[in-house]
Amino acid sequence: MHDPRLLAARVARLATTDPDGRPHLVPIVFALEGDTLYFAVDRKPKRSTTLRRIENARARPDVTVLVDHYEDDWSRLWWIRLRGRARVLDDGAEAERAIELLREKYPQYRDEPPGTPVLAIDVTDVRSWPATRRPT
Repeated sequence: MHDPRLLAARVARLATTDPDGRPHLVPIVFALEGDTLYFAVDRKPKRSTTLRRIENARARPDVTVLVDHYEDDWSRLWWIRLRGRARVLDDGAEAERAIELLREKYPQYRDEPPGTPVLAIDVTDVRSWPATRRPT
């Protein structure tokens, strides 16, 4: 979990499962503390205040997060996949700490912090793949 690429990454993709079993995939910004990844809903315009990603996690807490890096030099590609159990934090000390972590990582949140709910993902499995440089 303490892979420097993961800690430095600015964006990830969160996959939850819809009620009909289809994957629901959205980009997120995130912060890590220990073996828990945090994501909060920011104030950018949304179609609804009830977000599918949050409701999916409430009903089906098994989620996947993918962080990846692309370059035209394919020897520099990598990805890290995190699987875990999501918890929806509607309030409380852990939600406040998560928002603090997000504000520390993302300057955009310093003036306009996200609110609750916060999604806490307790990571249970980490897989990664790095491309390796080929000799020239």
